[in-house]
Formats: sequence, structure tokens, C-alpha cells
Amino acid sequence: MVEKIVGGIVVALLTGVGRLLWANRKHLSLLWVLFTPFGRARVSVAVLLRVYDEDHFVLFASANRPGAFGPPGGVVKYQESAKRTLEQLGFEPEGRNREVMRHDLRGFLGALRVLGFARWLSKETDRETATDCLRRELVEELGEVGHEELIPLAREVGFRSARRVIDGPLKVPGENYRQIRFFDVYDLVPDKPEAVRLRDALLELAADSDEQMVIGVNRGEIARGRAQTHVVLPQSAFLAGDKRFREDLTPAS
Repeated sequence: MVEKIVGGIVVALLTGVGRLLWANRKHLSLLWVLFTPFGRARVSVAVLLRVYDEDHFVLFASANRPGAFGPPGGVVKYQESAKRTLEQLGFEPEGRNREVMRHDLRGFLGALRVLGFARWLSKETDRETATDCLRRELVEELGEVGHEELIPLAREVGFRSARRVIDGPLKVPGENYRQIRFFDVYDLVPDKPEAVRLRDALLELAADSDEQMVIGVNRGEIARGRAQTHVVLPQSAFLAGDKRFREDLTPAS
């Protein structure tokens, strides 16, 4: 009798674990949250553009971190229709210091809500698509780096997925939360003259030693986090692979 009860409990546990793993099969790296039920997590969802020629990657000057460079791209925005779901998940939007950051998918969750957030995210509903986000950010950032002449080209190009990375969970020095960042990395699709012209123009700027806002880096410089006097932001590693080389910087306010 006891053996049957124990056997039933074991079967139930194994079944529950199996269902849990299957439901979260795309996000197995996030299962740590089950062991920290009262913890908090900072999450962000972003798209990066990879413009490269062999071991030569294009980076833009960061608007938030002077002297630092990272891939073009930015944070995905959620739609008004997502507010109810995000509220049910307990999502707390991060305080913004610019109106342009409104509706960014960047904020805080209770640890046990992270898996639900990841599952909602994978449905790709009630939020900006990766390509729409990337086109919007590229247009904005070309203006920030002083090359508005390329904006008409950016409005015409298409993008192709290169990889998806879940970065984290990582401990943030001096903070009481862990950070999880969802990255989609995309390439330009060279199917139009505008795309070829944009790619060539960006590579030319990155190779110009007099250009101050667009630089080119190789894998070694990405790994070291330095390119001459410039800081290379850690997320640049995802242009070359799905693993980071260095700890993240403290999130900018």
C-alpha cells in the first residue's frame, strides 16, 4: 500500500516536472527563478542590427553612455492592448527620463512571473515586431550619430533574423535584482539597391579614422571591451555569437 502511494507521488512529481519543462522548453535557462520565489528581475527586450564584413562589425556611439559604442538597435515597445496582460504579470515599467522611452518593454517583475513574461513575449502579439522596432531605432540613431542623409535608405530596407539570445539571469553589482535581457539579432537583407547602399555607407563610415560616431571593431576588441580609446558595450558580443564575454554595465538611468 505504502509503495503504491509513494509510487503515485513520484509519478505525479515526474509528470509535473515534465509539463513544466515542456511549457518552458524555449526558456529553460530561466528556470532558476523557481528557486528564488521572492526575488526580483529586471527584464528588457531589444533588437540589434548586425552590419559586418567578415571580422569587421559596425557600432554606433551610445546616446546614454558617452565614449561607449554598441550595435544599432534598441528596446521593443508594447502596445496599449498589452497593458492588461502586463499588469496581470506584475510588470513595473522602468522609470524613463525621455518621452521617447514611453512603452518600452523594460522594467521589473517578481521572479516567479518571469516565465510567464517569456511565454507571452514568444507569442509576438500586442507588441512591436522586431523589424518595425529595428527600422524605427535605426532611423532615430542615424540622426543621433549625425548621418541623417542615410535615413531615407533605412526606411526602405528589410531585415532577416540571425539569432535570438536570452542573456541572463545575471547579478547586477550593487542591486537587489537579477537582470534578464531578450535580444533578437538581425541582418540587413541585401535584396534592394537601398540596402546595399546603406550597408556600404555604414562600412565606409566605420573604416574612416576621422569619423567620431560610427566605428568598426573586430571580435578581439569586442571580447576586450575596448577599441583604442572607445568602450565597446557588452551586448556587442551577440553580433558574433550567443555568449557574452564580459559582465554587463550597470543599467543607465
